Amino acid sequence: MSAPPKRMIRVVAAEITNDQGQYLITQRLPHAAMPLMWEFPGGKVEAGEGDRAALVREITEELDVTIEVAAETLQAVHDYDRYSIDFHSFAARIAAGTPKRIGVWDFRWVSADEFGDYRFPPADQDTIDRLIGLDN
Repeated sequence: MSAPPKRMIRVVAAEITNDQGQYLITQRLPHAAMPLMWEFPGGKVEAGEGDRAALVREITEELDVTIEVAAETLQAVHDYDRYSIDFHSFAARIAAGTPKRIGVWDFRWVSADEFGDYRFPPADQDTIDRLIGLDN
């Protein structure tokens, strides 16, 4: 008998940059899955919601800022033990507000050279590889 198919979860993330070319990364809450790991901000797409709308909603909920979402930069599937992630990353910038720790433990503006100083979940690794030029 074959195992039941894994649940597929659609997730969106923002590659938010500032005028210095740094990326905004956020730290997961201590009680979240993969606690205290760093990631590109975003989250799950709700039923009936588009990717861009979900990303704007998630960033507002987590950081209390409004973003402008640009082009999709990456799509990848990541398999975990009990589920799979259909991961979509988008370029973005802050249109209004200053980031606050609302739904995240912490946040930082970092250069691509600094990504190695932080622990990221596997779903973010393809984005990091692309941004630092390892995806060739």
